Amino acid sequence: MAGTKARAKSREMPALQAKRAGERADAFAAAVGGLVRSCRAKRGMTRRQLAQGSGASERYLAQIESGQGNPSVIILKSIADALDVPIIELLPRSNGRTAALNQILDLVGRMPMSELPKIADLIEGRATQLLAPDRARRIALVGLRGAGKSTLGRMLAAHRGCPLIELNRVIEQDYGASIPDLIEMAGLATFRRYERACLERVIAEHDAAVIATAGGIVADPETYALLLRRTHTVWVKARPDEHMSRVMEQGDFRPMAHNREAMADLVAILDARRADYARAQSELDTSRDTVEQSFAKLVGLVARFSNGKRGAKESKG
Repeated sequence: MAGTKARAKSREMPALQAKRAGERADAFAAAVGGLVRSCRAKRGMTRRQLAQGSGASERYLAQIESGQGNPSVIILKSIADALDVPIIELLPRSNGRTAALNQILDLVGRMPMSELPKIADLIEGRATQLLAPDRARRIALVGLRGAGKSTLGRMLAAHRGCPLIELNRVIEQDYGASIPDLIEMAGLATFRRYERACLERVIAEHDAAVIATAGGIVADPETYALLLRRTHTVWVKARPDEHMSRVMEQGDFRPMAHNREAMADLVAILDARRADYARAQSELDTSRDTVEQSFAKLVGLVARFSNGKRGAKESKG
């Protein structure tokens, strides 16, 4: 049944994806046109004046402003220069940012680079304080495969008397096929959309849960931001060689085929994701520990969440 459903989806997917892509492109072009028109009006410029300043013809500008044009980055940069605005002001903002947020972004953009880390810390501290109640009793485990997320998550869920939700399993149930099949048939972008939608639903339906995520969830900034905002997040990590050995202990012997290359790839992935994983509220290093020892540390970290404190970074040297 699941296989039939997946095959039917695979036949429908190309046409549906093409239709949705066309709709998104039309909406984006219309939004760009509206921003160009609005910026020009704010500055009291005629279309002729903008044409003279940008090098684009009046006719082409009319097409752009009506949403019928498809300006290149070079043309859009010329228009932005003629309007004396950053090019980003002519690009639609995701999720419709408010005037207050635009003001914040403008102020931050004027600050010296040396001040940005301090500003980021201030914002994160304030956000952590305000959003703590919204996280309820949801604990999310992030990190590479082989760190112990599923094992520790199962134990923690039983300890807290709440469900363990493995996000990939929810995605597979929704799509009707395995994750590898989903990605092969529909592409990684479709998988990321399912991941975001399933996470939103899990959060909406569960005030208390342990959520085990895929290691690549950090690849989508919006989905990862949602996870950090709505759950107490723990980065479960281990040394690269322990990640590799644990994956093989689970019965996946693919890393053995090209062991040296696989280890290099794993280290590269970990290095690329380290800064994102480190945004989690807490870190739990399971290297060299037994499952029982790691679980005891995890329970201690989670207790700090329950007491309304920011979890300490639990790691080994």
